[in-house]
Amino acid sequence: MLHFTSANILIVEDDVNISNMLCDLLTQNKYFPTTAFSGTEAMMCFQNKKYDLILLDLMIPGKFGTQVLSEIRATSNVPIIALTAVSDKESIVSLLKTGANDYMTKPFDNDELLARIEVQLRSNAPVSNQLTFRDIILDMELYEAFINQQPLKLSKREFEILKLFMQNPKMVLTKNQLYESVWQEEFLGDDNTINVHISNIRSKISKIKLDEEYIETVWGIGFRMKK
Repeated sequence: MLHFTSANILIVEDDVNISNMLCDLLTQNKYFPTTAFSGTEAMMCFQNKKYDLILLDLMIPGKFGTQVLSEIRATSNVPIIALTAVSDKESIVSLLKTGANDYMTKPFDNDELLARIEVQLRSNAPVSNQLTFRDIILDMELYEAFINQQPLKLSKREFEILKLFMQNPKMVLTKNQLYESVWQEEFLGDDNTINVHISNIRSKISKIKLDEEYIETVWGIGFRMKK
């Protein structure tokens, strides 16, 4: 499972003991926490720094947590997990409608909180349309390939084969797997079809990157990307 360490997380909590506990918990798990002890301070922090996630206690001085939530939602979609002592259905529904992505009822389990943080960070992670391996870049939206910043002219199936390798850079892919994934048909043992396409990819790469191997043969099994 991916772990989004190095994320900047704002902790908005007026209880010093809980704030310190959360700060220690996040630091131990390689996150970068910032603390705010009031709604007013939370908004100042939010306006001065970009955060990847906010832990927001609702019962805070200055500005209530729901007001802070509404003000942040007016300009940002940053994930917000509300920390609340309230557990009735009506309050929770209202909280989620106001813009909270999730909530934790106090007292909460630290492991569950960490799991919920990771879920929100993963859901909010930007989706890339590119694959990279060494100096090869595949743009999956434009169907373009580049190596050493130069265009790599591939046919559709050559592109799909290279994409499959780059999506699974450590795996040895068999001819069966390559054929059925790219051609979407049952593999009937026609080794030459796969061999020709991989030979073409290698040839096109070698015209730009002389004497460098990117796809290696694992004899008796298949092929994989070479680091």
